[in-house]
Parts: sequence; C-alpha cells; structure tokens
Amino acid sequence: MPVQEALHLPDATDLCQRWRDRVPTWRRTSEGGFAPDSHRVIAIPEGPARRFVERHHYSGTWPAVRFAYGLQRIDEPAGPGEPAGGRLLGVLSLGIPMNGAVLDIFEGTRRYAETLELNRLVLLDRAESNAESWFCSKAFKAAALQGIRGVVAHSDPQPRTRQTPDGPELISPGHIGHVYVAQDFLYLGRTRPRRLTVLPDATVLSERAAAKIRRNEVGHKGAARRLTNLGAPPRQAGEAGARWLARALEEIGATTIHHPGNHRYARSIGRRRTRLLGTAYPAPRTSPSP
Repeated sequence: MPVQEALHLPDATDLCQRWRDRVPTWRRTSEGGFAPDSHRVIAIPEGPARRFVERHHYSGTWPAVRFAYGLQRIDEPAGPGEPAGGRLLGVLSLGIPMNGAVLDIFEGTRRYAETLELNRLVLLDRAESNAESWFCSKAFKAAALQGIRGVVAHSDPQPRTRQTPDGPELISPGHIGHVYVAQDFLYLGRTRPRRLTVLPDATVLSERAAAKIRRNEVGHKGAARRLTNLGAPPRQAGEAGARWLARALEEIGATTIHHPGNHRYARSIGRRRTRLLGTAYPAPRTSPSP
C-alpha cells in the first residue's frame, strides 16, 4: 500500500507498518496471513540485532540495549550473519532510555533491573500482518523470565524525510503506537515538546552529541564523524568546537524542527504484575499528517 494512501485513511488502526532499508510500507491487519507455526522468537546477540536495526529501522541507529529478540521464519534458512535457525524477519530490543525517570511509572520496581524501554521494533516488509503482536507477546514473556516486570514505549509522531540525489524521500510518516494498544499498553500522554536538529539522512543529532562536540568531550570524534560523513568540512586546527558545529550543520543543510513530544505507553509484564502510577488516557487514533 502506498504511504500517501495510508496516511489519508480515516482510521489507522487497521494498518501495520513494515520496513526495508529504512523505507516504510504498510499492510492491513485485516489481511491476516501470519502463521505462528512457521515462526519463532529467540534471544539474539547484539551484533546481528544491531546490523538489522541500523539497516532497516527509520532512525538508522542502535540504542543502549539489554535484551534483543529476533523474529525468525523457521522454514527458511538464515541469511549471512544471521543467527542460525531461520530467516530473520524482525528485531525487538529492550534497553535503557535516555531519561531513566520514565521507568519510575511502575510502583515498587528497580530501574533497569526490572523495568526497561522498548526502544526498537522493526519488521521487514515480507512479514505478514499481525506478526508484531505475536512477536511482542513472545518477547515480553522471554523478558519476564529475565526478571523484567514493566516496559515503557514511545512512538514518534513526527514525520521524517531524508535527502537523496532524486529529492526528498519520506522514510517515516510518524507513529501513533497502535501496536502498543494492541498489546494492552496504557497510554500516558505525551512527553514534553522540544527542538530537534535533523540531519539530511533523517537521523537526529542529539543535544548530548552536540555538547560533546562543543566541549571536546569524550566521544566528540565519533559525533563529528557523523557530520563529515554527510559532507561537512573537516574541523580546522585550533577551531572551537561550537564554531565548527555551527559551520558543519549549515554546510550539510541540517534543519531545526519543533517536536510536539512523543506518545508514551507503559504496561506490566510477567505473572507478578505491578501497578502503574500516573494517569491513563484514551489512546490516539488519528493518522499522522504528512
């Protein structure tokens, strides 16, 4: 289904999103077709999980992860560099959020030891509709066996466009979080609005990465390399980090946008359920605007 057609549907709850090489496609959940007997969910090493996410997820980045799970098609052989046992169709990761306080929504739990963020979920375009719900359910059961009692998730409603030789290309129309509603997550409203620096490849230069460059902190070379790989000029000898950063962002055509805040979701997992603190609201249903 073309992205633009999906964007203008009055109710997006019948849509599930798929990816390949950071380009989105859509399936209708009403299509069905997912066969659980042909799939399995396994814990996978960071290497293949990271490669898969960086290649296909719209962000193109790998966050701080504690557990990574793979959705495998067991009646097809694993691809090069993939875990044995079947073709890798998707990756779900649980890890450390940028702000650990978001995990305090669960009563009587310990951050990181018992509560984590669902920070990546990506399925290939050939995964049948409804695969993500089954995938999430199996991954959460596996995480609960590792002592995890609560999961938070965020969906980014901001569309993302990257620049290509053929012009702008929409790689994310924005996410509302219907998959989380289907998994019994509670909707907790939005995070605070903020300003983001978006690079031409549609990734975001975080304020933390920018600060490393400005102050020459540990990790500033890696942060700067992201910009030079996009065409920024090399930093001159003796040039202040803040001055070079401003020059580099202007040279590559980075943009600053006002972000309205991500949608926030949370749910308890495992047999020993924990109470969620805070107020739950009706989940949004409207398709994001292009």
